[in-house]
Amino acid sequence: MKLVAIGGTAAGLSAASRVRKFLPDADITVVERTGYVSYGSCGLPYFVSGLIGEPGDLVSFTPEQLAEKRDMKVLMHHEALSVDPAAKTVEVKNLDTGVVSTLDYDALVIATGARAAVPATLRKEADNLFTLRSVEDGIAIRQRAGDMGRVSVIGGGFIGLEMCEAFVSRGIRTTLYEAQDRLLPGMPQVFSEAVLKELLKNGVEVHLGTQVDELLVSGGRVTAVRAGETIRETDAVLVCIGVRPNSELAAVAGAATEPNGAISVDRHQRTTVPGIWACGDCASTFNRVSGERCYAPLGTNANKQGRVAGADICGKDVSFPGVLPSQVTKVFDLYCASTGLSEQQAENAGIPAGSSLITKRDRASYYPGGSDNELCVVFHRETGRVLGAQGIGGSSVAGRINALAVAVTAEMTVQELSELDLVYAPPVAPVYDPILIAGENAVKAWRK
Repeated sequence: MKLVAIGGTAAGLSAASRVRKFLPDADITVVERTGYVSYGSCGLPYFVSGLIGEPGDLVSFTPEQLAEKRDMKVLMHHEALSVDPAAKTVEVKNLDTGVVSTLDYDALVIATGARAAVPATLRKEADNLFTLRSVEDGIAIRQRAGDMGRVSVIGGGFIGLEMCEAFVSRGIRTTLYEAQDRLLPGMPQVFSEAVLKELLKNGVEVHLGTQVDELLVSGGRVTAVRAGETIRETDAVLVCIGVRPNSELAAVAGAATEPNGAISVDRHQRTTVPGIWACGDCASTFNRVSGERCYAPLGTNANKQGRVAGADICGKDVSFPGVLPSQVTKVFDLYCASTGLSEQQAENAGIPAGSSLITKRDRASYYPGGSDNELCVVFHRETGRVLGAQGIGGSSVAGRINALAVAVTAEMTVQELSELDLVYAPPVAPVYDPILIAGENAVKAWRK
């Protein structure tokens, strides 16, 4: 069996590896446009900051290791140009030589990921205008960081926030522009205010409710940012206002796509074209709580979807159950995490929802070194089922949101949440864990 996987990071390699496990004699070819495969893109902000020393430190497997250990042929610097589903061929171009060749397949996995969303008003030819999606992007930013006295970050999502910390850690004066009137609008207002306070405390200049209208360019460089009538000089600009799925290859091959452009797939990661699967940031998925189709471009999801695609190709009875999606970010000394639906997301999905917010220390009150965990539990107003949760505080908040993700997945009620038998020791938790307090408070709010 011949497998071609287009995309050599999380989803594509997970699919290829699963095929190799179940079909040891399969002929597997991986096509990768960039110069790196099998890398952790979520580590790029920490590479830019210098916390991660070398680009290779982000890489799990080199092409040579994939060839030796998993018997995969990896075509680096190759771009897939077109797919012919009838002939079951893929036309690829060697970006180093310009040579175009054709690959045959029995099964095709499209894992082309996503690209940074850059509005037309911000598309400029400038060598100090950056996005952050690939290792090469990270290398370019890090190489130029020494020339940056001031940097402008456009977009206050997780990547924008992490990059603010990365730039500040390198001594660069950082300005953040966010078009919405608060940061992380999917979280409670008080969480947004805490993140803003943390940014300001660390010297980041923040402009909320501010749309960047224009980048002023001179001599092939961005020299200033214009927002409304205000013009501020800058030495570099990073645009991180979201991503767009790279679905054009699949769409031209006849695969259906969602309104946002993501490739439509079923729970086996099959596209609407026989013999073609899609997974990762280029594909749609399902929300486990609402059951609705959604788009969740996260590395955790990409790896799992790839495993499902690879197993399904081999005839295994597996399916992808969907996402919550669970996520976390670090903003200087503050950790922000969420899982499931926010109260607003639940209401938008037609689910009657309520929420409850608590603040509790993450260690015994007498034990040194603790920090507050603020937890918001979202519940179904009629049944009390836990629909989601958001948290902010010290590093321990991530583990508590993970536990709440289990509660959401298991369809627990807030009453059951409040009765969990959780561990206790002064260095790691108070006798009444923040999760238990959050559950008890949610029970009170539910019963009102």
